[in-house]
Amino acid sequence: MRLDGIDVKDVDPEALRSHIGFVPQETFLFSATLRENIAFGVKDASEQDILRALEIAGLKSDVQGFPQGLDTVVGERGITLSGGQKQRTAIARALLRNPQILILDDALASVDTATEEMILEGLAGVMRGRTTVLISHRVSTIRDADRIFVLDHGRLVVEGSHAELLAHGGYYADLYEKQLLEEELESA
Repeated sequence: MRLDGIDVKDVDPEALRSHIGFVPQETFLFSATLRENIAFGVKDASEQDILRALEIAGLKSDVQGFPQGLDTVVGERGITLSGGQKQRTAIARALLRNPQILILDDALASVDTATEEMILEGLAGVMRGRTTVLISHRVSTIRDADRIFVLDHGRLVVEGSHAELLAHGGYYADLYEKQLLEEELESA
């Protein structure tokens, strides 16, 4: 595997990890302030950089409603935050690192589709010029990806762009239609 033309076997693992931003489906937050959780692992993070990451992650308005703002203590494993707020905090943490590779492992599963769309709009600019891997069960999360890989029980069954996969029919197209219907029912 190559990263910017360099074989990753020739790269120090710690240096390689410093270029990766990872947001797991199950986020881990420390019993610390929101600011400390977002800036974890980033030395000298400026207030402006933290606020920009919050904005892109769709968490800025939530934080403005917290009594102590960024200095609000979130409790062990982020107990005072909703599932969506935890995920958006983890996204802001990853974005603050400004990684060359961004991996979002079902990182939008705990937010509603309107919030997801807002976050994806913010991420669109961030994803340009870097490798982004989006892992999701929601077609709406990945439909704008350059390449989509559809797995069934851990096996690759088809790959292509959103348009190609819809034209191909099958599992992806069926899932897309089902999710569109669910979104319509939710908004009605």
